[in-house]
Amino acid sequence: MDTDDPAVSVCFEVQIDDDSLGAFNGCEGLGCEVVIEQREEGGHNGAVWQLPTRLKYTNIKLTRPVTTDTKQVTKWFSSVTTGVSPMTAFITARALDGRVVGRWGMMDVVPVRWTGPSLNPDSPKVATETVEFAHHGFLPPEAKPSPRRGQN
Repeated sequence: MDTDDPAVSVCFEVQIDDDSLGAFNGCEGLGCEVVIEQREEGGHNGAVWQLPTRLKYTNIKLTRPVTTDTKQVTKWFSSVTTGVSPMTAFITARALDGRVVGRWGMMDVVPVRWTGPSLNPDSPKVATETVEFAHHGFLPPEAKPSPRRGQN
């Protein structure tokens, strides 16, 4: 079997610190952008200087059909009521045969939004949920989850 085949069908396993949120079948927002500041220099009329300033990270959105793992998501979001403590998250992309095709670690993760299913008897569809979180940068792939703050 050729291990360089592109991952056509994948699932995304999500871990927040030591807790698993389960597997998702959709993942959007893995990326970052260099914010560019433009500066014009007097006497230098041929170009405008493009200066990199900082990195900006997009929010991550994960989607899946509602499962028993939904309780882990609601538990994570409920923890915000006692104060937000940034956590470490890992997203592992797996092919249908179980092999890992990608892994991303994010630091200082905070939950942003959870959208539950639309339950409408006129439109019988699969009940899905969406989880969105913000982060402040990527970790090296070999990084490990950090222990929960305040725990030994």
